[in-house]
Amino acid sequence: MIFDFSFILVAATLLTGLIWAIDALAFKPRRMADAAAKGITPEHVREPLVVEYARSFFPVILIVLLIRSFLFEPFRIPSDSMMPTLLDGDFIFVNKFSYGLRLPVLNSKILAIGEPQRGDVIVFRLPKDPATNYIKRLVGLPGDHVVVRGQNLYINGERVKVDMNGTYTGHGHTGAQLATEHLGDIEHQVLYLPGREARDYDEIVPAGHYFFMGDNRDNSRDSRYFEVGFVPERNLVGKAVRIWLNWDLPAAPIWDRIGDPIR
Repeated sequence: MIFDFSFILVAATLLTGLIWAIDALAFKPRRMADAAAKGITPEHVREPLVVEYARSFFPVILIVLLIRSFLFEPFRIPSDSMMPTLLDGDFIFVNKFSYGLRLPVLNSKILAIGEPQRGDVIVFRLPKDPATNYIKRLVGLPGDHVVVRGQNLYINGERVKVDMNGTYTGHGHTGAQLATEHLGDIEHQVLYLPGREARDYDEIVPAGHYFFMGDNRDNSRDSRYFEVGFVPERNLVGKAVRIWLNWDLPAAPIWDRIGDPIR
């Protein structure tokens, strides 16, 4: 069970719903009968303030809970580990039903819909701290042999194709080496930082787990590090699909990023 904002929404939905239901079934009929005995018309009968608030907020909270749990959830990018794909300060939408529907709080899958694909940008719960969300690119599927040697990435013995695109200029890390990586059916950009020691790696992804890397390859704490490691399937939150805002002072907002798809 994960005690985060989803837990607060579920608790608020249950609380407001119970207050409204108990009043409607037990107290409202008695209140109306007493008012009728005194000659007070129904439209002039005041319900308790707590019931009024519960009745007003219950449908709103329920709709937010359903959308956030089963459709889309907003996230803010808090670091530059996914540059140049995502910038610090990007606000994104995550598709919650890409890999199946899960119950809020319990996080147990109730309907399988799709499977994660190599190259997807995914939000997941950190295995060692499920209350913390990370966003990285899916590199290794269950059973894959993943090897990282410097700027070279190998999957099952085959080197992943990378086209060098010169020097990066933009929001932070200007002067880094920019490249296009061909990961599965996905072409996306990555950064290599000059003078930064690469994190080498050589492991086989266990069954039911995934291996993730950041697009800012030399500045990303990802599955190459013990603090993250392999991510179990149950920790996947959803697929990042679109940027809806960038707000990172003092440069905010970056208007031309609004609405960009995430690839």
